[in-house]
Amino acid sequence: MKYNQFCPVAKASEILGEKWTFLVIRELLMGARRFNELQRGLASISPTMLTKRLNELTNDGLVIKKKIRGQKGYEYFLTEAGNELSPIIKQLGIWGTRWARGQMANSELDVDLLMIYLVRSIKSEKLIGDETIIRYNFTDLKKLNHWWIVVRKNDIDICVEDPGREVDVWFTVDLRTMIEVWMGDRTYKSAIREGKLKLVGHPSLVNNVTSWLSNSVYMEYRSAIDI
Repeated sequence: MKYNQFCPVAKASEILGEKWTFLVIRELLMGARRFNELQRGLASISPTMLTKRLNELTNDGLVIKKKIRGQKGYEYFLTEAGNELSPIIKQLGIWGTRWARGQMANSELDVDLLMIYLVRSIKSEKLIGDETIIRYNFTDLKKLNHWWIVVRKNDIDICVEDPGREVDVWFTVDLRTMIEVWMGDRTYKSAIREGKLKLVGHPSLVNNVTSWLSNSVYMEYRSAIDI
C-alpha cells in the first residue's frame, strides 16, 4: 500500500496500515514469540495472512525472526523500531475504549482471547504456595466452557482438560460478564451481588481477586459516549 507522499504519517501508514498489522504487534508486545502463540491471540487470522504480515514486518525492520534451536520453526521478536510502537498501541487502545468500543456484540465475545488475557494478568508472586489451580466454568458456552489455569511460580499453563489437581478457586460465570469484569465495566462485587458470577475457594483468593489477578490496562478509561 503506497501513498506516494513524503509525509511521515503516510510513510508510517504504508507499514502499519494493513489489516492485522497492529494486532500482530500487540501480541508481540504482550510476549507472544512463536507462530502458534500469535495465532491463539488472533483467532480469526489465517496462517497465510499471519505469515504474510510477519514477513512484511521483518522486511520493514520491525521484527526479527530467529530459528528455534533444535526444533522446526522460528521465534519472532520486536526490534527497537517495533518496541517504540508500544506507547502508540496503548494510546490506540485508550482511544478505542473512549470512542470505538461501545457495546460488545456477541460475535466479539472470544473466550480464547479472554483466557489468554487472564493468564497474562495473573500475579503469580501474590499467590501462596508452589501451585495454584484456577478453574473457569462458563455457563453460556456449549464448547470450551471449562478451563483450568495451573500457576507454578514463574510458569503458567492453561488447559481445557482437567489436569487432575485440586482446584483452589472456581469462577462460575457467563462469558460476557467475565469480559466486562476484566475490562473494568463492572466490579467483581457487583457481578456477585447480581448473581452473574459465583466465586468459590479459599477466602484469601476469593475476597480480593484483584490482588492476584489484574484487570485490563484500559479499565481506568471510560467511554466518552457514556460521559
